[in-house]
Amino acid sequence: MSHLNSIRFVNLNNNIRGAIPVGIQNLTWLDSLFLSSNELTGQIPELPRRLRKLDVSMNFLSGNLPSNCGSPYIKDLIMSYNHIAGEFPLCLQSISSLTFLDLSRNKFYGALPEWIGDLRSILEFSRQQHIRINSSTFDKVNINDTKTSYENGGWMVPRCDRKIYVPMEVFSQVTKHQELKYGAAGISYMVRIDLSLNQLTGGIPNDITSLHGLLNLNLSWNHLSGKLPENIGAMKSVESLDFSRNNLSGEIPLSLSDLTYLSSLDLSYNNFVGRIPRGGQLDTLYANNPSMYDGNSGLCGPPLQRNCSNVNAPKHGKQNISVVFFYFGLVSGFVIGLWVVFCAILFKRSWRVAYFHQGDMLYDKAYVFTKFILFMRLVWIHWTT
Repeated sequence: MSHLNSIRFVNLNNNIRGAIPVGIQNLTWLDSLFLSSNELTGQIPELPRRLRKLDVSMNFLSGNLPSNCGSPYIKDLIMSYNHIAGEFPLCLQSISSLTFLDLSRNKFYGALPEWIGDLRSILEFSRQQHIRINSSTFDKVNINDTKTSYENGGWMVPRCDRKIYVPMEVFSQVTKHQELKYGAAGISYMVRIDLSLNQLTGGIPNDITSLHGLLNLNLSWNHLSGKLPENIGAMKSVESLDFSRNNLSGEIPLSLSDLTYLSSLDLSYNNFVGRIPRGGQLDTLYANNPSMYDGNSGLCGPPLQRNCSNVNAPKHGKQNISVVFFYFGLVSGFVIGLWVVFCAILFKRSWRVAYFHQGDMLYDKAYVFTKFILFMRLVWIHWTT
């Protein structure tokens, strides 16, 4: 691929097979690489350092990510619908320009790191344009002095002696009942994290709420546990949240009602309990998605038909704690009192003598009473026969 060093955009979609050539890292000026919807296999090799946009979704890629996640200056990283494995990529921590992350439907495992809230470009809401080029765009470009070359089992790219400048084209993606558009300035922008359908475990880091510019967050179909961050309402720009199909528990944070731009929410099939918060966008979202609370038998209150047993549901936990403390105090007081009496009898002779004397008297009275009852029963039997 040495003759393609000056190429900046590559878009090869549909029916390409084999592995991504190792020599692709020699395309030193490559800015955007789109290889989605193919039959690519093997591991992702080291990529050109200038690469900013990478889309290898809907392939059969496997193994771990490269040490630098493909490129240290990557902005858009889309690797969904593959078989890529390993723990949550540590290399993402050093990529300060990341604005679009989609690792869904892979085999990543382990816990989400606390530093996920330190992705600076997302924190500062970098409004980066997302551009995709399809094959029809190349048909409109006049390419002089071109020859066809074949690389790695069927890759076909034009061989060019000049730099190619390709116009930007708008494309759209539908996610969570929304059509999200990318492309020319003024149409639409987004910042998104999609880690759905992996094997992630542990809790959701509280620092993720520091991503004030995040628009879409999808952590569904994992094995996440624990509670939702209490200050999730700090993510003021978020429009879509999906935490469904996990093992999350606890009450739904009241701050969720502070998300005024929220247009899609899915908390289904977890272990949430308590009264559902009201107010803001939460009052209208249920009409668009009636299944958003399904699979949480502990939730109650509107818009569900289950009434809460206690109007002040958040205090219910405190009442349970009070009952536990009551029985604990009762048992501990009984034990302590018993030991006090026992020790007093053991070490004070007069008390000990009085105790045993009283015990003997009670024993004698019980013995006499039992004998008397038995005698009276025998007399009654004699007279009746």
